[in-house]
Amino acid sequence: MSANHAAFNLIFRFVENYVSPIAGRISSQRHVMAIRDGFISAMPFMIVGSFLLVFAYPPFSPDTTWGFARAWLDMAKQFEGQILTPFDMTMGIMSIYICAAIAYNLGKHYVKSHQLDPFMCAMLSLMAFLLVAAPKTKGTLPVDSLGGTGIFTAILVAIYCVEMMRFLKAHNIGIRLPDQVPPMIKNSFDLLIPVLVVVVTLYPLSLVIQSQFGMLIPQAIMSVFKPLVSAADSLPAILLAVLIGHLLWFAGIHGAAIVSGMLQMFWLTNLGANQTALAAGQPLPHIFMEAFWTFFIVIGGSGATMGLVICYLRSRSAHLRSIGRLSVVPSFFNINEPVIFGTPIVMNPVFFIPFLLAPMVNAVLAWAAMTFDLIGRVISVVPWTAPAPIGAAWALGWDFRAAILVVVLACVSAIIYFPFFKVYEKQLLEQEAEEAQRSAEEDNQQVA
Repeated sequence: MSANHAAFNLIFRFVENYVSPIAGRISSQRHVMAIRDGFISAMPFMIVGSFLLVFAYPPFSPDTTWGFARAWLDMAKQFEGQILTPFDMTMGIMSIYICAAIAYNLGKHYVKSHQLDPFMCAMLSLMAFLLVAAPKTKGTLPVDSLGGTGIFTAILVAIYCVEMMRFLKAHNIGIRLPDQVPPMIKNSFDLLIPVLVVVVTLYPLSLVIQSQFGMLIPQAIMSVFKPLVSAADSLPAILLAVLIGHLLWFAGIHGAAIVSGMLQMFWLTNLGANQTALAAGQPLPHIFMEAFWTFFIVIGGSGATMGLVICYLRSRSAHLRSIGRLSVVPSFFNINEPVIFGTPIVMNPVFFIPFLLAPMVNAVLAWAAMTFDLIGRVISVVPWTAPAPIGAAWALGWDFRAAILVVVLACVSAIIYFPFFKVYEKQLLEQEAEEAQRSAEEDNQQVA
């Protein structure tokens, strides 16, 4: 037992002294925060667009004879173009929203220090992104690079434009107008020089890449990041992300927020590729996306604590039983702060192993199920508060085999947690018995 405690203390000190400070600095870094908040701001467009994609491609076999399914398939086929138009204007051009949202959120960090206007930052970034990702060709704007393939470019362009505006402001480079001029007019004139700088820097670069490599900047950047995207979709990368996120959580840092913020760009790139493949009638290439994390790995919240809540509901300990009753409904909606802090799990050596092991086992089982086509793959953005079985089925285009898998994974998590739960329950029962005995002795003394 002492050896186990020594090992736990060694791991905890390493996380606390080395991992946590680095993670804390990363999570509070302004560019990382802007990227995270930008993705969150664009989420409503992606959720609505994903819902429409599922509606356009019903989850039924083309030769089905079931009345409801047949009617849905026929209607979807007849009105496919009309249904997909809103999808094309939401998910299909999601990089536009992401670029503008990241620039806006990054610009907010410089409002006080450099007097930047976040709205103007968003406008400039939007223009710059369209300039390099959708140059006018034969009277039309190509949209191929405005979806998932343009995400990395959208991030880089947004950061470049805002930082360039900050540099110009810091060095007083711009058109100065009298103080009597209204602020909106001054802000619009402040944008003249940044627009000029963007045109004379990004546009020539775009032309050179087009002439030398026959591709747009987003396509070139995507080719560079392609190995990284492929690596991020592998099982080792998934397990590493789960491990880091839960080590941070165990040390008291919201690891899920940090890890998801870093992975969001890869998740959306993978999602865009899956949606493109679905529309083309091709096999879906990717597994690791936000819905995979939320509804298959961390069922009930970080640590896959739905399994632990199930154990708590039958506990002989009054404390754990009350935590279970308080946590069961929030856990159903993937909110597990009551069980995380009510147990507590943070910095509790008894739950260190299952808190890491349960989500990693879930990841392996869910990854295997998708790899061997036992269930489908993610094609939709789903609100993370959707109940896990429903959210899983929704994310996979209403593949209800996913809901069954989620129930199985929750039971697996409960099995993993059970022996550690019994150890902790025994400790609490002893404490509760001691407290009851002490209380009885105090009552007897008062009576005497």
